[in-house]
Amino acid sequence: MSVLSNNEQLRYSRQIMLNQIGEAGQQALRNAKVLIVGMGGLGNPTALYLASAGVGNLYLADGDNVEISNLPRQILFSENDLQNNKADVASEKLQQQNPEINIEVIDEMLDAELGPYYLDLVDVVIDCSDNIATRYLMNQLCLEHKVPLIVGAATGFDGQHLLVDPRNPDSACYQCLFPASEKAPVNNCQSIGILGPVLAIIAGMQSLTAIKLLTANKVAVNQLSLFDGLSNQWRQFTLNKQATCPACGRAASK
Repeated sequence: MSVLSNNEQLRYSRQIMLNQIGEAGQQALRNAKVLIVGMGGLGNPTALYLASAGVGNLYLADGDNVEISNLPRQILFSENDLQNNKADVASEKLQQQNPEINIEVIDEMLDAELGPYYLDLVDVVIDCSDNIATRYLMNQLCLEHKVPLIVGAATGFDGQHLLVDPRNPDSACYQCLFPASEKAPVNNCQSIGILGPVLAIIAGMQSLTAIKLLTANKVAVNQLSLFDGLSNQWRQFTLNKQATCPACGRAASK
């Protein structure tokens, strides 16, 4: 692992002085590979925080183009970016913010055929998508490839955050929380609206979790965190790995 350059020492000095990060942690961030699925209201601030922190290799996946209704909450975009691919635009803006990192654009939606290729390349997946089908898919792929998955979601004034770590045999997965056979949440910002700062809070949690994972700091599994933006309160719930879960339970291993 090569030493940090003088420029890196200066740029990341406020992180390096943290005992939980230090030079070794900053080197780990520089060498890390993170896949961000969805470059919308969650993906924008998540990618910006990770790029700013010096995560050296980012993979940005999104097949959508920038629309004017995105601008109040998707903070990397402006009117000049309308009708351009979100991942392409985000890559350009992030590269300007930190030219020392590597960014690969995936300008289409990840599916069951394309997803496994990228899961073999990365250390962490951050699900910033806004649809249940993608969340189920990323959950299944991360389980199969033993890659930690950081799930975030937000609608209205409410948000949620969950870490799934398949490297831990006791870790519950997304389908333990929302079994596919039962009614999973289908609402999104298009159906009930969203306030931008709520997304920023959840994205901050996703970014923080990723940085802690990548720098070998302890992160809680089996903990669902719910945020109420109207009361400014967090609630934590303990999840249990479900033996009957079709994705990670005993039936899935047979």
